[in-house]
Amino acid sequence: MHKQKSLVLMGNEAIAYGALTAGVGVVSGYPGTPSSEVIDTLLELARMGEIKKTYVEWAINERVAFEVCLGAALVGARSLVTMKAPGINVASDPLISSAYSGIESGMLILVADDPGPHTTQTEQDSRWYGDLAKLPMIEPSSPQEAYEYTILGYEISEKLKLPIILRTTTRVNHVVGNVVIREFKEPDYKPFFKKNPKRYLRAVMTWNRERHEELLETLYKVEPIAEEVGLNKIEGSGDIGIICSGAAYNYVMEVLDENHILDDYKILKLGLIYPLPKKKIEEFLRTVKKVIVVEEIDPYLESKIKELAYDLQLDIEIQGRRELFKKSGELTPDDVENALLGRPILGDISLPRRPPPLCPGCPHMGTYMGLRAGISRAGHRWGEVPVMGDIGCYALGLNPPFEAIWTEHSMGASISMAMGMKVAGYEKPVVAVIGDSTFYHSGITSLIEAVNKNVNILVVIMDNSTVAMTGHQSTPGYSISISGRKLNPVNLESIVKSLGIENVAVVNAFEHREVAEKVREYLKMDGVKVIISRGDCAVLRRRSGIEQVCWVDLEKCTGCLACVKLTGCPALTQVDNKISILEAECTGCTLCMQVCPYDAIIIKKLRET
Repeated sequence: MHKQKSLVLMGNEAIAYGALTAGVGVVSGYPGTPSSEVIDTLLELARMGEIKKTYVEWAINERVAFEVCLGAALVGARSLVTMKAPGINVASDPLISSAYSGIESGMLILVADDPGPHTTQTEQDSRWYGDLAKLPMIEPSSPQEAYEYTILGYEISEKLKLPIILRTTTRVNHVVGNVVIREFKEPDYKPFFKKNPKRYLRAVMTWNRERHEELLETLYKVEPIAEEVGLNKIEGSGDIGIICSGAAYNYVMEVLDENHILDDYKILKLGLIYPLPKKKIEEFLRTVKKVIVVEEIDPYLESKIKELAYDLQLDIEIQGRRELFKKSGELTPDDVENALLGRPILGDISLPRRPPPLCPGCPHMGTYMGLRAGISRAGHRWGEVPVMGDIGCYALGLNPPFEAIWTEHSMGASISMAMGMKVAGYEKPVVAVIGDSTFYHSGITSLIEAVNKNVNILVVIMDNSTVAMTGHQSTPGYSISISGRKLNPVNLESIVKSLGIENVAVVNAFEHREVAEKVREYLKMDGVKVIISRGDCAVLRRRSGIEQVCWVDLEKCTGCLACVKLTGCPALTQVDNKISILEAECTGCTLCMQVCPYDAIIIKKLRET
C-alpha cells in the first residue's frame, strides 16, 4: 500500500503531483495562463531537490515542447507537455501526426482552455482537437480528479500506444482543494528506439492510409478502457437528465444541492470527451425524459449527443448551450441555476471598466514614450504610423496615455502583418513591437521572412528579460534554469545580426530620449531595422531589491500633470493639486523625472549600490 497524504493544492499543482506519482521522465511546455503553474510547480520541486531524475524545462514554443515530449515518449520515458488553448494551435502539426506514429511510453498533452476569456486572445474550445487529431481526450472536474486523471492518462496512453489530451479550463486549473496524493515515483526506464519506417515516416502515402485505418481501429478500444477505470459515471435517479463535464459538473451539483432538487435529476458526468462514450450515453438517454447539456465553451457535447439521439431514433428533447445559456463567456452557477429552474437567460452585468495598467517602473513605458516621440521627430503625427502589436504585457500599451498598438493577433504576427502591409503598398512607415520571449517563440521566422523580402519596416523588440505576463518564466536568454540547471544562453543581438540586418541598435528602455532618437533615425532608412529596447521587468527588479525611488519636491511641483500624462505610471497620484509618488510602488526608474519640466522630481536613495 502506497503512503498517502492530503495536501491543499491548486488544480495545476495537482496535475504536477499526478505526473510525478506516475513517474514522468520528461516535461516541457510554453508558459500561458491558465496552464503555467504545472511546470512552475515542477521547477520549484526540482530546485528544492524533491525531484532529481525528471527533465523539466520551458521550451521556446509549444511545437518544440510537443516534439521534445513526443521524442521522449518514443524512447521509453513518460512525458508531459503543457500549454494554454492557443498553444495547441502552434503544436497542431506534430499533434495530428503523433496519432499516426503513436508512442511507446505514456504521453500526456495538457491544454488549458480559458472560458471568459480571462487572459487569452480567443475563447477557444480545444475539445475539437480531439476529433481533428483522433486522439483520446479526458477532462477532470476538480483538483483531486486532476491528480487522478493525470495518472490514469498515462495508463490509458500506454494501453492504446497513443498520446492522451488532458483538457482543463481555468476554474479547474486555478481552483484550490484538498488532494489525497501518493508517493512520487522516480522515472525508471532504459531508453530504446526501434527503426520502423512505416510507423514513423509520413513520406509514403500508402503507409499513411494504413496508419489511419489502424488509428481508427484503436479508437474503438477507448470506451471500454474508460469504463474499466471509471471515467464516466451516472448519479441520481430523477427522470430529467443532465450531461456535463469539467467545471460545469461542479456548478450543476452545487445548484441541485442548494435548491434541494438532487432527487429530481439524473446526472451523467463525462470524464472521456473524445471519442464520445456512445454506449454509456445511449444507456443514459433511454432512462430519462429530457436532457440538459451543461458544458464549456461551445455546444460540443450537445451537438454530438443530438446526433447520437437522432441515429438511435430516440424521441427525446435535448437542450444545451444553444437554447439555455449565453452563447459566449464563462458559465457561472447562476447561469446553471437559471437554466435548470426555467428562469430567463441573463446578460452580463455591466460594470465600470478598469483597464489594466503597465506596472510602475515597467520598461515598456519608456519604450512607448520614446516610440511616440521618435515618430513625431521623424515628421509623422502620432496615430498615422501603424504600430503592430503582439502577445505580451506590452499589449497594455493600447491603453492611455500611449494608445500605441493597433493590432494584437497571435504570437509573432506583429512582424508578419507589418510586412504584409508594406508589400501591399502601404505608403506610411510601419512599426512592429514584440517582446523578447515572443520573438524567440515565433518572431524569429517572421523576421527572417522580412529580411529575405527586404521590406521597409521597423521592428522594436521590447526585451524585459522574462516571460512577464504569465508569471516570469525563463527565456532562451537565461544562463541558469529556474530548476538550477546550467543553460547555454542565446544572445538576442547575435540572432538578429546573424540574419544580415545592418541597422541593429540596443537602447536603454528607461532612457526614452535615447529610444526616440533611434526611432527617428531608423524610420528614415530603408530595409529592415531592429531596435532592441532593453530594461528588466519591474517585478524582477523588486525581487532583487530596489535601490532608489523618486519623490516630489512640493515647492517646485506645479501640478501640471506632465509626468502623469506622458508616463501613465500607476505610482503617481494627485493630492491637493500636487503630484505625489507612492514610495511602496515606485521602482526609481526616473521616467517621470525625465519629463518633469520644473525639475520637481528627484532621487531618494534607499541603499548604496
